[in-house]
Amino acid sequence: MTPTVAAFDPGLSGALAIISGGDPDFDTVQLHDLPQANGELDPSALARLLRDAAPRRAIIEHVHSMPKQGVASTFKFGRAFGTTIGVVGALGIPLVRVRPAIWKKHFGLINQPKDAARALALRLYPNLQGLHLKKHHGRADALLLARFLLETNKTA
Repeated sequence: MTPTVAAFDPGLSGALAIISGGDPDFDTVQLHDLPQANGELDPSALARLLRDAAPRRAIIEHVHSMPKQGVASTFKFGRAFGTTIGVVGALGIPLVRVRPAIWKKHFGLINQPKDAARALALRLYPNLQGLHLKKHHGRADALLLARFLLETNKTA
């Protein structure tokens, strides 16, 4: 049985990457923007995506608020982060949380521009659709998080 993992770049503008396989040359990859309804993360739609993919493990970028972020935007971001964790937990999927510095160091992306992750994802998956625009940086982050989980075999 091939491992399937789900990875989340959290937030309302975040993304979900699902990798089935474990061999980068033969992986099946799905990229999704996180589903929204009424300006919030849609937990029902997210649950459907995850149930259909049936990942055995999940990983989420473990984030926190930053100085000078607006209160309202930080609250919305935190709510989306918490909803994602709640949906994954309700489905019984083991979840790993990893700080950005950890997975970025693994890929040599520390102190690199924001678009470096997208450029790396394009190099690793040159035939994958859905990474061609700069606004797809969240999809690239989610994809690299999934690959990080497969390469390091971290457990929840």
